[in-house]
Amino acid sequence: MGVMTNLMAIPAMGADTSLFSAIVAAPFGGVGVRTEGDELRELVYLPPEFAPKAAPDPLSKEAAAQVKAYLADPDFVFTLPLPTVGTPHQRKVWDAINAIPRGAVLTYGDVARRVGSAPRAVGQACGANWYPLVIPCHRVTASGGIGGFARHDGGFHQNVKRWLLRHERVPGYC
Repeated sequence: MGVMTNLMAIPAMGADTSLFSAIVAAPFGGVGVRTEGDELRELVYLPPEFAPKAAPDPLSKEAAAQVKAYLADPDFVFTLPLPTVGTPHQRKVWDAINAIPRGAVLTYGDVARRVGSAPRAVGQACGANWYPLVIPCHRVTASGGIGGFARHDGGFHQNVKRWLLRHERVPGYC
């Protein structure tokens, strides 16, 4: 499967789009779609300096179309084929996150209790999520507020999380 680098944690250095098969414009900036061969490798939140980029192949086109559908309708359900990535613990956390319905949030502690873990380990699994939006880690918040997002504690990524929670009509964020 090769080595994967979670790009969500890497700040943009200019607006080099070569890493992405497609870039979908979003109200907060963009969503980068990265494919490799016939596999979706990653979705990445990108700041506004990244211009939209047309998808060159069927998988990238489908991923971009599904991202656009979600951005238009928070009730859209993704059906993208995801390769198995992550540790067993991360996959358990991601399964629990996938069970959080649109319009609701759980705290890191809530998810930790559901999977028999600790809140910090849940936060680390959220930060290692290769497929944000598809695995909606934005639906996990701190007990006293919004919490971090995509391995960041503020700025652009936290604003993306706020936008996603408003988009999904989560009480307190609308």
